[in-house]
Amino acid sequence: MSKAKTVYRCEHCGTDHPKWVGQCPDCGEWNSLVEARLENVTPHRAKSGIKTGGYAGQTSQITTLDQIQLSRESRTSTGISEFDRVLGGGLVMGSVVLIGGDPGIGKSTILLQTATYMASQQPALYITGEESLSQVAMRAKRLDLPLNALKVMAETCVERICEVLAHERPQMAVLDSIQTLYTETIQSAPGGVSQIRESAAILTRFAKHTGTSLFIVGHVTKEGALAGPRVLEHMVDCVLYFEGQSDSRYRMIRAVKNRFGAVNELGVFGMTDKGLKEVANPSAIFLSRYDEAIPGSVVMISREGTRPLLVEVQALVDDAHGQPRRVALGLEQNRLSMLLAVMHRHGGVQTVGQDVYVNIVGGLKITETGSDLAVLLACASSLRGKALPQHLAVFGEVGLSGEIRPVPNGQERLKEAHKHGFKTIILPRANAPQNPIKGLNVISVARLHEALQAAMDICDE
Repeated sequence: MSKAKTVYRCEHCGTDHPKWVGQCPDCGEWNSLVEARLENVTPHRAKSGIKTGGYAGQTSQITTLDQIQLSRESRTSTGISEFDRVLGGGLVMGSVVLIGGDPGIGKSTILLQTATYMASQQPALYITGEESLSQVAMRAKRLDLPLNALKVMAETCVERICEVLAHERPQMAVLDSIQTLYTETIQSAPGGVSQIRESAAILTRFAKHTGTSLFIVGHVTKEGALAGPRVLEHMVDCVLYFEGQSDSRYRMIRAVKNRFGAVNELGVFGMTDKGLKEVANPSAIFLSRYDEAIPGSVVMISREGTRPLLVEVQALVDDAHGQPRRVALGLEQNRLSMLLAVMHRHGGVQTVGQDVYVNIVGGLKITETGSDLAVLLACASSLRGKALPQHLAVFGEVGLSGEIRPVPNGQERLKEAHKHGFKTIILPRANAPQNPIKGLNVISVARLHEALQAAMDICDE
């Protein structure tokens, strides 16, 4: 068997070069050459019928969707209900899950908890490339996890890992992390673009072929994105991100890609000395308010994935000493500037010459547009020095022409607010319930100036 040829391919123009150079001679791009393999391709000639070049002896057949036999997704619980929620209801057999986050945020901790639980139900293997086996055992002992069922191994060669997985045949395996793994077919160092891409491709093919579920840990860059090629996220079935500060008690796991469940599903955890524990009622965490109402604070009814959340939005509007600043924590910075311009034009509330600071309490990151109305009401409350009542909750999207646009799942948001004792809700007119809800005063608005006037009238009551 002839040895595969190695070339260096430009990621910008796609040309191949026999050796690495700093600048591509063809397109002039710098640092764009990555190592790649050229496999020896055997010409395939069809003997009968029409065949495609693929696996030997396989014939491509055309069929309709109703003739395909569907197999039900067999899901396995991870032992942590919030983790199951993020995965879409549990771990699917043969799936590949990529989980990333800042150092020390809890990636290895939650995977070790999951592996030890699943090892008591079925064969599981924990493969570490960053830590020694004694370090893994010390963490498991510190977390009071069972030590007799989970098998562990320290290995970084992908070919050796696949051999062990094929021999042990575990139902679930954890690989920590993809940046430490390497394949012998690539000569570059572990952590490079070529090594990460090829290692992930080999592991993904193995998981699909054998039905083994894989958890792969990924490092992140200083910007917060997963390190390595973007194609890494396309290969896997599920991509999870840890959110929250490492010095905070609470952690959030968000699904940004999931072939077996809802995208943007959020799981909330509390970090304890015994590992990560699920939080059954996340709204109670984000509603740690003062005993009395204060200006610039309002409760927003958000929705993350399939679950509504009650979150406190705080705003501080103060005179600027120099260039006015716009700071948003937990929200998109550009959207805050746009909303302030809309409030000036269509609400008559001017923030020119004012510093505006907006914060989502609890370190949560809000990605939906249903937070627009709550942000503007908090800013208006802080600017005018009027405290909104604590029994008030708000949701709605604000358009550029000052209209209050509806948001999805309005009824579920109302039920969540009513369950936590809120009595007054300001919402888009299109989200108003058809039948009145007992004990709940619903104020529906169509324009921004109506919402601002309604909120100020409530303050004066």
